[in-house]
Amino acid sequence: MELKSDNVTLREKVGYGLGDAASSMFWKLFGMYLMFFYTDIFGMEAKAVGTMFLITRVWDSLFDPIVGAFADRTRTKWGKFRPYILYVAIPFGVIGAFTFLTPALDGVGKIVYAYVTYSLMMMVYSAINVPYASLLGVMSPSPKVRNVLATFRMTFAYIGSFVTLLLFNPLVNYFSRNSQNMTDQQHGWFMAATVIAVFSVLLFLLCFYWTKERVVPIASTSSTLKQDIRDLLHNRPWWILLGAGVAALVFNSIRDGATLYYFKYYVGEDQFGNVVFFHIPFVLSGLYLALGQSANILGVIAAAPLSNKIGKKNTYMGAMLIATAASISFYWLERDQLLMIFVLQVLISICAGAIFPLLWSMYADCADYSELRTGNRATGLIFSSSSMSQKLGWAFGTAVTGWLLGYYGFQANQAQSAETLSGIRMFLSFFPAIGTVLSVLFISFYPLSEKKMLDITTELEKRRTSN
Repeated sequence: MELKSDNVTLREKVGYGLGDAASSMFWKLFGMYLMFFYTDIFGMEAKAVGTMFLITRVWDSLFDPIVGAFADRTRTKWGKFRPYILYVAIPFGVIGAFTFLTPALDGVGKIVYAYVTYSLMMMVYSAINVPYASLLGVMSPSPKVRNVLATFRMTFAYIGSFVTLLLFNPLVNYFSRNSQNMTDQQHGWFMAATVIAVFSVLLFLLCFYWTKERVVPIASTSSTLKQDIRDLLHNRPWWILLGAGVAALVFNSIRDGATLYYFKYYVGEDQFGNVVFFHIPFVLSGLYLALGQSANILGVIAAAPLSNKIGKKNTYMGAMLIATAASISFYWLERDQLLMIFVLQVLISICAGAIFPLLWSMYADCADYSELRTGNRATGLIFSSSSMSQKLGWAFGTAVTGWLLGYYGFQANQAQSAETLSGIRMFLSFFPAIGTVLSVLFISFYPLSEKKMLDITTELEKRRTSN
């Protein structure tokens, strides 16, 4: 490896963060609204939606390493990863908006349309997000600078999510003209998604123009794809992070995907009416989700000083154990205990926010570990696994949510039975806690301590200097 100047400016850090603000806008819409959109707005069966999520996301998870491998072999005047951000930004926004379109189709037609648009969206998401994630590994060789970049990334990701979740319902209502007519509501959902799409495209373009690649591979040390894959499969820390990431996303996806059902059918948010801020009406579920994103930011901010003091591994395990206890406590909350519902949401979200910048930083450490062992740095392929773990986690989490909704007898837009309501409560308590426990078990085996990474970084610097 050879290095260019390592002066990462504040504008560049902000620019890098804007990229995840852009992708997180749609990621959160998919995680928190898409299941509800398909069942209650588009009119699909919950079991069919769960199966679709599993099939499309498992395939797309396998597509991520392909994108990473291509990105590793890309050579342009802009670098290896930034060109993907430039050229895929507009397709990302267009397909994202059309995912929320509701054409007048029969039952089979709706399923086909959902499969096609959602599959295309997830593939486009991979085509832009895998290179974007990989960019972290080549903006700087310094683990400390990467920690800062990861913090900027996750902070802006949660800001993007916060803005989206806070405004999406008001946008839907505005474009629906607050109508009870289903056709008007469908139009409102599509137009609201279109507004989010426009902002996402603009933020991605700013990310492209404001960032720079500095860690550049020497052509003589390039390897074959077969060798890259072999090195990846023998990277033990990568396997551990893959398992921990999948489990963490199962935890997140189950809670997020069930939130609208929890507030609509268990809490009965319609009885409370809208909460008005600055003449904009908000529903309880929207405030709950937006508050969670705000709390996520607090977790991101706390992650760096905590991990510097007690280590990434200990910080991760501690946060997930607290999230486990808080999630289980959720089950015993009554529908009118809104204060405690929101308090536990804040606590769980702080813990969830703390772990994700740690995961991104640890993936960069895995790239260094692999380079030291093999002499080869397949940054895109390694970072594609992070996106793969996200999608696998969401695939299993949302599939389980859809299947269990069907198992508990859920029927859209109807009063639910006591058994169904009990199941919906489980989605915000015991079910996600299974994911946090599994994530802790995986990360407990993670071997790259701060001392070990210091030794690895020092040795790599010597090798790079000698080259």
